[in-house]
Amino acid sequence: MRQAIRNRDRVAKRIGTAAAVVVTLAGGGAALAQETESSSEPIMTATAVAAPPAAAAPIDYIVPDLSPSRGAPRPWPSAGFVLRPSAAILGDWTSFSQDDDSVAQVGEQKDSSEWRSFRLQVLGSFGGTYRINYQLGGEYKGFDRDPDDPDDDWQLTDMSVTFPVGESTRVAVGKIKETFSYEMVGDAANLPHSERVLSPFFVSRNTGARVTHVFGPAKRVNVSYGFANDTWDIGTTTQRGTDYFGRVSGLAWDDTTNGHYLHLGASWRYAAADGKTRYKGRPGSNVSSNYVDTGDFPSDGANHYGLEGLVSWGGLSLLGEYTMADVDSPAKGDPRLSGWYLTGSWVITGEARPYDRKVGYARRVIPTSRWGAPELIIRYSDVDLDDGPVQGGRFTRIDLGVNWWATTRWKFGIDLGRTELDRMGKTGTTDTVLTRIQWVY
Repeated sequence: MRQAIRNRDRVAKRIGTAAAVVVTLAGGGAALAQETESSSEPIMTATAVAAPPAAAAPIDYIVPDLSPSRGAPRPWPSAGFVLRPSAAILGDWTSFSQDDDSVAQVGEQKDSSEWRSFRLQVLGSFGGTYRINYQLGGEYKGFDRDPDDPDDDWQLTDMSVTFPVGESTRVAVGKIKETFSYEMVGDAANLPHSERVLSPFFVSRNTGARVTHVFGPAKRVNVSYGFANDTWDIGTTTQRGTDYFGRVSGLAWDDTTNGHYLHLGASWRYAAADGKTRYKGRPGSNVSSNYVDTGDFPSDGANHYGLEGLVSWGGLSLLGEYTMADVDSPAKGDPRLSGWYLTGSWVITGEARPYDRKVGYARRVIPTSRWGAPELIIRYSDVDLDDGPVQGGRFTRIDLGVNWWATTRWKFGIDLGRTELDRMGKTGTTDTVLTRIQWVY
């Protein structure tokens, strides 16, 4: 009986994802150029039909690519329905080198090449003077997949509709992001570092409702909050209960025209539990084992708290984030788990990441030279899942990387990382080399 239910859930998930893929492919010809805001409907103009981004002088990049001017939303099949197809493809090759203690802790890590992610989606709006946004997308090897389940490669990532309320508020309903943690609020393709490290503390998507307010004529302050329940998800295999979340972010210093700004934010998430919980994560890799892992332990839920900051001065930027989980587990002494990172970036040619005021997030680099925009990256991170009787391990990691933003869509990157893991009474060392090819359509 349980096997039949699992098979039914997998079929439902695949049907939903297939529908997203078919609709995306049907959208066809227009490509997406990046805008500094994240959706086709301007939040401060809730009744306006979205306009294409201002045309820029074409750049003859040395790497062939589609013209950014083809990225405008387009009416299809009429002005009442605006459609924007989108895709993101990430390909990786990862090499590992471990000492004996590392092998004893996590097993031998195999060199691997993979399609890190293949995402297809459509987004846009429909209606007349009052317009409703929609988003529908599926992903191959997404963030929430189970790497041990070969039938879990395709997932329905996004399925939501968003309703404007006045000129500064919108309400999203469906499969959405919980607005907790800077790393998860935006897209991985926009981050300076190649992989997230605070994954033990958030989920990629959940099904529920989210309210977002943008305050001020310059849209400097963003407030979002909501709830979600994994039981409502298509093809769910978990029933933790209802999560609650909220985030406040804003620009304390705002000279984004020149790429100078200071972003600050704080977030909270209540993570429900069905009598047990588990925290686990990989050290900046999508193909490694979980280096830190508490295993299941008794819990009635947890409060997660996050602080974030990003300062940009033209091509120089510094991004930092701290996350803490207060777990309600009297049997384990109510453990407190945490993680943080600090990422420095230098875009040598001087381009700054454009700031998306509707979500409180910096987007990917847009090169202004035909030779693209090279970026140097350094990151230090620390994830600690040890507290009292809960011994999930602790790792620290340092990364040195280079990104080449070759066009508005192509990025090539290489990252050298060293992870030190304290677990099982040992300190193991793993060195990694990650190379990435990324194309965003």
